[in-house]
Amino acid sequence: MKTTTVTEGKNHLSSLIDQVRAGESITILDRGTPVARLEPVVSDAGHDGRLRRLTRAGVVRPPDRTDLLGILAQLPPVPPATESVVDALLEERRTGR
Repeated sequence: MKTTTVTEGKNHLSSLIDQVRAGESITILDRGTPVARLEPVVSDAGHDGRLRRLTRAGVVRPPDRTDLLGILAQLPPVPPATESVVDALLEERRTGR
Protein backbone atom coordinates (compact mmCIF):
# COMPACT_ATOMS: atom_id res chain seq x y z
CA MET A 1 0.00 0.00 0.00
CA LYS A 2 1.37 3.38 -0.98
CA THR A 3 1.32 6.41 1.35
CA THR A 4 1.27 10.12 0.55
CA THR A 5 0.85 13.37 2.45
CA VAL A 6 -2.15 15.68 2.23
CA THR A 7 -0.10 18.26 0.31
CA GLU A 8 1.23 15.71 -2.18
CA GLY A 9 -2.28 14.31 -2.55
CA LYS A 10 -3.69 17.72 -3.43
CA ASN A 11 -0.88 18.44 -5.87
CA HIS A 12 -0.98 15.05 -7.60
CA LEU A 13 -4.61 14.00 -7.26
CA SER A 14 -5.00 13.00 -10.93
CA SER A 15 -1.96 10.73 -10.71
CA LEU A 16 -3.22 9.18 -7.48
CA ILE A 17 -6.63 8.54 -9.04
CA ASP A 18 -4.92 6.76 -11.95
CA GLN A 19 -3.03 4.56 -9.50
CA VAL A 20 -6.22 3.75 -7.60
CA ARG A 21 -7.98 2.97 -10.87
CA ALA A 22 -5.16 0.46 -11.54
CA GLY A 23 -5.95 -1.29 -8.24
CA GLU A 24 -3.53 0.44 -5.84
CA SER A 25 -4.66 1.51 -2.35
CA ILE A 26 -3.21 4.78 -1.07
CA THR A 27 -3.11 5.95 2.55
CA ILE A 28 -3.09 9.72 3.09
CA LEU A 29 -1.04 11.00 6.01
CA ASP A 30 -1.47 14.28 7.88
CA ARG A 31 1.73 15.04 9.80
CA GLY A 32 2.63 11.35 9.77
CA THR A 33 -0.79 10.16 11.00
CA PRO A 34 -3.03 8.15 8.62
CA VAL A 35 -6.28 10.07 8.10
CA ALA A 36 -7.78 8.66 4.89
CA ARG A 37 -7.47 5.85 2.38
CA LEU A 38 -8.09 5.92 -1.35
CA GLU A 39 -9.21 2.52 -2.60
CA PRO A 40 -10.68 1.19 -5.83
CA VAL A 41 -14.45 0.93 -5.82
CA VAL A 42 -15.67 -2.64 -5.91
CA SER A 43 -18.93 -3.13 -7.76
CA ASP A 44 -21.65 -4.08 -5.28
CA ALA A 45 -24.23 -5.34 -7.73
CA GLY A 46 -27.24 -7.29 -6.52
CA HIS A 47 -28.45 -8.25 -3.06
CA ASP A 48 -25.06 -9.53 -1.89
CA GLY A 49 -23.55 -6.11 -2.57
CA ARG A 50 -26.32 -4.38 -0.67
CA LEU A 51 -25.79 -6.67 2.30
CA ARG A 52 -22.03 -5.95 2.26
CA ARG A 53 -22.71 -2.19 2.18
CA LEU A 54 -25.16 -2.44 5.11
CA THR A 55 -22.68 -4.58 7.06
CA ARG A 56 -19.88 -2.05 6.50
CA ALA A 57 -22.20 0.76 7.61
CA GLY A 58 -23.03 -1.15 10.80
CA VAL A 59 -26.75 -1.39 9.99
CA VAL A 60 -26.75 -5.20 9.99
CA ARG A 61 -24.33 -7.84 11.16
CA PRO A 62 -23.71 -11.20 9.55
CA PRO A 63 -25.27 -14.19 11.29
CA ASP A 64 -23.19 -16.28 13.65
CA ARG A 65 -23.19 -19.72 12.04
CA THR A 66 -23.31 -21.48 15.42
CA ASP A 67 -26.48 -19.57 16.35
CA LEU A 68 -28.02 -20.44 12.99
CA LEU A 69 -27.35 -24.14 13.47
CA GLY A 70 -28.85 -24.02 16.95
CA ILE A 71 -32.01 -22.39 15.64
CA LEU A 72 -32.34 -24.91 12.82
CA ALA A 73 -31.90 -27.81 15.27
CA GLN A 74 -34.92 -26.73 17.32
CA LEU A 75 -38.16 -28.46 16.55
CA PRO A 76 -41.20 -26.28 15.92
CA PRO A 77 -43.86 -26.31 18.64
CA VAL A 78 -46.64 -28.81 18.10
CA PRO A 79 -50.12 -27.96 19.43
CA PRO A 80 -51.97 -30.67 21.35
CA ALA A 81 -54.20 -32.83 19.19
CA THR A 82 -57.32 -31.47 20.91
CA GLU A 83 -56.42 -27.87 20.03
CA SER A 84 -56.74 -26.37 16.55
CA VAL A 85 -53.90 -24.45 14.95
CA VAL A 86 -56.08 -21.33 14.82
CA ASP A 87 -56.79 -21.56 18.56
CA ALA A 88 -53.06 -21.98 19.25
CA LEU A 89 -52.26 -18.93 17.12
CA LEU A 90 -54.90 -16.81 18.86
CA GLU A 91 -53.61 -17.92 22.27
CA GLU A 92 -50.06 -17.07 21.28
CA ARG A 93 -51.15 -13.60 20.21
CA ARG A 94 -53.03 -13.08 23.48
CA THR A 95 -50.09 -14.10 25.64
CA GLY A 96 -47.58 -12.14 23.55
CA ARG A 97 -45.16 -15.01 23.00
